[in-house]
Amino acid sequence: FDSLSFVAIWCLIQLIIAYCSDAATAPGDIIIGGLFPIHESIDGPIYRVGSDEGTCGSDCQSGVNKDVICQIVSHRFHLPRLVQSLMMVHAVEEVNRRGELGNLTLGYRIVDSCSDVTTSLRNTLSFMRLNSGAEQPSPPVLAAVGAYYSEISIAVTRQLNLENIPLISYGSTCGQLSDKTRFPSFMRTVPEDDHQVRAIIHILKSHNWTWVGLVATDSEAGRYAVERLRKHAKNNKICFAFTSILPEALVDDSLDDCINETVKSITEKKHVKVIVSFAKAYHMMYLFGRLLKDPRGRGKVWVASDNWSESAEVLANHTLSDVGKVFGLTLKSGNTARFRQYLTNLDVNPGHHHNNTFLYKYLMRRMERKPNDTANKELMRMIYPSLVNVEMAVRAIAQAVADLCVNRDCRTTQRLLPLELRKALRKATFQMDGKSYRFDSRGDLNTGYDVVLWKQTSLTFLDTNYMDPFFSQTDVISRCSNSCSPGYMKYSAPEQPDCCYELITSNIDDSSKCHPCNITTEYVSSIPDSCLQKKTVFMFWGDIYHEILLAFAALGVVLTFIVGIIFLAHWNTPVVRSSVGPICLLLLFSLISTFVSVPLFGGEPKPWQCQARQVFFGLSFTLSVSCVMVKSFKIIMAFEFDPSIQRVLKKLYQPYIIIAFCLLGQVIICALWLALKSPKPNWKKSLNNKERLFICNETSFVAFGAMLSYIGLLALICFGIAFKGRKLPQSYNDAKFITFSMLIYFICWIIFGPVYLNVTGKYLPAVEMVVILLSAYGILFCQFITKCYIILFKQKANTQSAFRRDVRNFTSGGNIGENDGHFETKTENASFIKKRKHIFSKCDY
Repeated sequence: FDSLSFVAIWCLIQLIIAYCSDAATAPGDIIIGGLFPIHESIDGPIYRVGSDEGTCGSDCQSGVNKDVICQIVSHRFHLPRLVQSLMMVHAVEEVNRRGELGNLTLGYRIVDSCSDVTTSLRNTLSFMRLNSGAEQPSPPVLAAVGAYYSEISIAVTRQLNLENIPLISYGSTCGQLSDKTRFPSFMRTVPEDDHQVRAIIHILKSHNWTWVGLVATDSEAGRYAVERLRKHAKNNKICFAFTSILPEALVDDSLDDCINETVKSITEKKHVKVIVSFAKAYHMMYLFGRLLKDPRGRGKVWVASDNWSESAEVLANHTLSDVGKVFGLTLKSGNTARFRQYLTNLDVNPGHHHNNTFLYKYLMRRMERKPNDTANKELMRMIYPSLVNVEMAVRAIAQAVADLCVNRDCRTTQRLLPLELRKALRKATFQMDGKSYRFDSRGDLNTGYDVVLWKQTSLTFLDTNYMDPFFSQTDVISRCSNSCSPGYMKYSAPEQPDCCYELITSNIDDSSKCHPCNITTEYVSSIPDSCLQKKTVFMFWGDIYHEILLAFAALGVVLTFIVGIIFLAHWNTPVVRSSVGPICLLLLFSLISTFVSVPLFGGEPKPWQCQARQVFFGLSFTLSVSCVMVKSFKIIMAFEFDPSIQRVLKKLYQPYIIIAFCLLGQVIICALWLALKSPKPNWKKSLNNKERLFICNETSFVAFGAMLSYIGLLALICFGIAFKGRKLPQSYNDAKFITFSMLIYFICWIIFGPVYLNVTGKYLPAVEMVVILLSAYGILFCQFITKCYIILFKQKANTQSAFRRDVRNFTSGGNIGENDGHFETKTENASFIKKRKHIFSKCDY
């Protein structure tokens, strides 16, 4: 380095130490830390607003080349933040003056964040050093008030959490800080940004400002605000013409280019009259300084976030008429009368404030510049109603201390720990101005927002109902396209944002109003003066795929009837009797009903059809699965060899009651579905702009899912019972086929879910039709076609002697002895066969 660079760097270091190591302290039994951005510390090339000349800090001008230093460092004193710190001092003194803590007193240690994360972390280490030093004469810092900016709070609360020190912010609104898993020691007396974003959207929507600009900083808080704003804007049909993201740090090399790009976006987007800004105050000051040089950048409406809605100094050397209109959201107002009296009576003699170096230096400079003017008036001009959030933080800490120390000696022997205080803060209910406050489960205190309107001489706080004349009479128009006049119609190109459209001549003669194309039923043709009707599409009866599915459904009905005829013709044969005869016929009836439900899913949707198709299918297939479950139960009961279990199963086995009970559950689900959110025909947007879909809307996917889940539960029970009996005699292989049919059902419906959610277009009903057919065919083939084959082509196997031989072979093969341990000898097996002879003579088995 050359000597000049060395001097410049040395000067920078001295300035940082001089400005950012100051503190305001007061002794007490309980010490509260404070973190305020009293200086906006900038180390890098920075320029005077409205000028291309460098500006330099007042403490580093002698003995070095002034031009070099001006490009290296500038520290700007922030008077409103000094007043914020004095509010904390006032609140602490009020608690002590009133004796709210008995014989305990509050003290404080306030440090400067310099609006910088690194500086904040370094300065708040003093809170932790006090806690870790066993020989420190002063009590430890048990809680801290701060910070103003979310980016700083995110870093500082993580550091303080190493010692469980709670941090209560009076200005950090980033929603991420509500996550108590990541930030367990953070609380705040302000609402999170989502509330502010909703209020901004309400303002934009109430004025029909649908085409706006957006400026934010590249920080976690800025990105969160942008993300929430975009989400709510989309739901309210508000579009952003541009989004400018500025670097968080003013020393960033790209800041100058980013500001130039932002200025270019504002000046070139002529239809953008309204700009929402989540930037910081000093970003806005530099932006205005560059923007107002161009006449096209003047006269805008600026919607300010709470970051700068009260910072009138961003105007610098400009007037409000140059900028345009500025209004925005500020943290909820409160009573500042006591604090105003405190500043009125404040001693302005610098020599009486050596414990507060911030106030001391301010008063000294004030005395040098204006020796005959009082500083009280200047300080009082910086009083904003949102200052009460600082007082609320102190009140919360005082109440938590009072709750903990009511029955203990917190002054000497039983000193408080930060973790104790943190837990007490989450439960504390404190009073202020006659109102009660309490932190919610996320450590937030949603006090709400006020709307503030800038005037040339003051800031005016408006009612939150936005009924101020400014809001009701403003003639500012910020839309992507002009209003649609009589004789014209709207045309939106596919690549344009939703808020933008073109106006074309209407073909309606002497029209008295705008005729936009109906987005639901019409589209703009290539002829620019007409709207054409969209083609209505659904799975019509003549569609080839629909005809194939209907053919399979009809085939299923025919096969089911044939099976029924075969079973009735051979009713007294063992195969039919082993299929639980009457239950078997009921199962065939339910399968016919299931096949009949398939045609209801095709054709032009009608209200009765949309209601009937799911209910008809749900009840019929529930009946099918219930019958199969009863058959599975009967098979297992016939081959259960434990006498005690056999007795219990016989008492429980009431087939028709079981079927009725299972069917009743589905009836209740379908009845509630029809009564509360009945399916109905609905139009749906098509991927083809010239078409619109007409389909049945299930209305409630919860009810639809409940219906399918209920069937799935019964099928799962059926599968479990049948799987247990899969190794029974060959003549009683119903259990094996039941297992196969239930597997087919599960596979079909598991595939159905993702396919149904991803298929779009007129063939969406065909997906469910295919699954219903596969499920019904699975039961029909596994339960009946195999038995029909035995009845028709294996008649020798359809005799009582053949059935008894299968049972004898099963028992003599050692299966029973190996599995159950009850029939280990042939004598016992023979006894079993004798006891089971009655099974083969009953018609229901």
